[in-house]
Amino acid sequence: MSQTDPIGDLLTRVRNGSRAGKAQVDAPASRIGSALMECLKQEGYIQNWRLMAEGNPQGILRIYLKYTKSRKPILRQIKRVSRPGLRIYAGKDKLPKVLSGIGTTILTTPKGILTDAQARAQGIGGEVICHVW
Repeated sequence: MSQTDPIGDLLTRVRNGSRAGKAQVDAPASRIGSALMECLKQEGYIQNWRLMAEGNPQGILRIYLKYTKSRKPILRQIKRVSRPGLRIYAGKDKLPKVLSGIGTTILTTPKGILTDAQARAQGIGGEVICHVW
């Protein structure tokens, strides 16, 4: 089975693992996946992530999920916006806000993978990868 949307697959693994109460999830490694996980870590949605090389030449991203004291997931929802069949772009003046600024939009820009707040501060737009809240 070929994978047509590796970013969508990564986000689905994180979402499903979080809903199932898993401590960690594994996904195939990629540079964009690593950058996405770094954004989620900086925003406080996941605890940490590591690149593992357990006999796999591509490597594996091990993502450590984050929960409240009552074991409710911090990451409530993660929604893929731009996909291979329909790319969604946002200019610097029209960057979307998630839940009136409570959530985060992650974009791919000419300066790398950034959150909506970072893109606004730098005055750039790009392709909307996902919304997180």
